[in-house]
Amino acid sequence: MRLVSGNRKALSAMPLYEHVFLTRQDASNAQVDALTDQFKNVITAGGGTVGKTEYWGVKSLTFRIRKNRKAHFTMMNIDAPPAAITEMERQMSINEDVIRFMTVRVEQFEEGPSAMMRRRERDERDGFGDRGGFGFGGDRGGGFGGGRGGGFGRGRRDGEAAPAAEVA
Repeated sequence: MRLVSGNRKALSAMPLYEHVFLTRQDASNAQVDALTDQFKNVITAGGGTVGKTEYWGVKSLTFRIRKNRKAHFTMMNIDAPPAAITEMERQMSINEDVIRFMTVRVEQFEEGPSAMMRRRERDERDGFGDRGGFGFGGDRGGGFGGGRGGGFGRGRRDGEAAPAAEVA
């Protein structure tokens, strides 16, 4: 037994886990919710609890996983014995709708929304993220006509004269 500070008030032998699983892109939101409920039931049947569940939405994958380019992302904060986590992971590996999962043991749960939810809120608030536009030109000088005489092959080295069409 160990004493854990934070959001656990008493002595407990059950470790804390953050668990993220990816569901096929062609699964509906109702199917993803049903899978989440199914895995919550496995945890509670094993003597654990699911504190927080976040649906992060459909996101593009960096590389294809089982012929999928996108997936539904779901995160759960779990307080359960290792046997319950093992059973949930076994059922996920059998289920063909779950394409990938990862469970990480943590010392304490993160308070408030996760980093992915904070990022989503920031993106919705800013419109285009932190770029402020479409990324063409701007202060970096790249792209299409980026402000420093940019464009395709039109930049000049120091000391070169401008073509006659650009002088006027």
